[in-house]
Amino acid sequence: MNTIPTVKSTSGLIRTFRQLNAIVRPLEFMERRRAKYGDFYQVTFKNSPPTIMTCNPQAIEDIFTASPDKFRVGKGNRILSFLVGDNSLLLLDGKIHKRRRKLLMPPFHGESLDRCSQQIVEITSKVSDRLELNKPFKVRHLTQEITMRVILSVIFGIDSGTRSDRLRELLTTLLDTFNNPLNSSLIFFPKLQKDWGKHSPWGKFLRIKQEIRALIFAEIKDRRKAIQRDREEYQDILSLLIMAKDEKGEGMSDEELHDELITLLFAGHETTASALAWLFYWIHYLPEVDRQVHQELDTLDLNGDYRAIANLPYLNATINETLRIYPIVSGAFARVLTQPMSIMDREFQTDTWFMISIYNLHHQEEIYLNADQFIPERFLTRNYSNYEYLPFGGGNRRCIGSALALLEMKLVTATILSRFELALTSKHPMLPVRRGLTLAPPASFEMIATAKV
Repeated sequence: MNTIPTVKSTSGLIRTFRQLNAIVRPLEFMERRRAKYGDFYQVTFKNSPPTIMTCNPQAIEDIFTASPDKFRVGKGNRILSFLVGDNSLLLLDGKIHKRRRKLLMPPFHGESLDRCSQQIVEITSKVSDRLELNKPFKVRHLTQEITMRVILSVIFGIDSGTRSDRLRELLTTLLDTFNNPLNSSLIFFPKLQKDWGKHSPWGKFLRIKQEIRALIFAEIKDRRKAIQRDREEYQDILSLLIMAKDEKGEGMSDEELHDELITLLFAGHETTASALAWLFYWIHYLPEVDRQVHQELDTLDLNGDYRAIANLPYLNATINETLRIYPIVSGAFARVLTQPMSIMDREFQTDTWFMISIYNLHHQEEIYLNADQFIPERFLTRNYSNYEYLPFGGGNRRCIGSALALLEMKLVTATILSRFELALTSKHPMLPVRRGLTLAPPASFEMIATAKV
């Protein structure tokens, strides 16, 4: 067996420094590691099982195609329990995970997804109507409000009202708790998660989270009663989940519904808001991309022709390249071996952890020529495998909301670009910053909107 390059255990102080470096400068950290150790290496910690880091497509294929019972993924995601709860799909494994995923999938596909198109366009038009022309605006504020309203509308079937407005306000505030690298350290260092009162970062987080919890439980209670009166009237995700039954005829408890709704609200809003901000940046940073996207949109009647928008090849390629060059989540969920297994012709023992670097995979020159350049055309001339391109993760843990996210990116972009001319306020290159668990455009990113000629 070939020797695996190893990053050896260090003292606590050095390890903490490295963790901080990875939080503050994540891309530099990942690039240096790959340059030094390659695309398949091992990290060892004192008194802990080894961790394998990889961006090798063959290793990724071995992992993704293995029987699901060979890995525990929920264990690797325990760091998220403070946010999504213990019943979230992200923290489940085995048969429970498979059963829950089966219950959650239908609302994100087929007719349910088609029904979302009109909602997305109407919300985008409503929010963008409030843009002040010829004045700089924060792109994140625009995309965040659109995606928050969309996910609330899609999940709860409501876009206004006291409870909806309060939820939107609280969720936005809660996510802004982790809006910079320093605050993001609260996630990675549990010892910092101390309630020092309502004005302390963690104390504020806990109080907002508790109010959100109460609002969601109230909505679940009201919706259960409403569905008993008229099942046919409700087609939003919450209603479909309340009515969903597994093969044993069992549905989800209120606690399970709460945790899944929280997961969908955060995952379906935060990541898409960042991806949309990046998309607007790249379209307007590169004149040729701008020209081709607008040229393609100009060929369509955008009034209600949602499927045609969703199938525009160059817009699709531009979105794919946006998700490639700076993936919103830089790594796939950790997978922990439940039994010995051979990967890349090497034998690994039970409890070995596997981490997949999506960012490093997406920047391999062997796969993506000129990987540091934004080139949508690469997605017009080649189909990348599920082990070479994975902005939504892969295997049995692939993001269930990926189809909704892609649809939303296409319709929001087409709607705004058909109504406004956008321009960057600065032509300086923009680099990602840490925002919680994700990589996002800087909060300072601004554009100017003018009336469509």
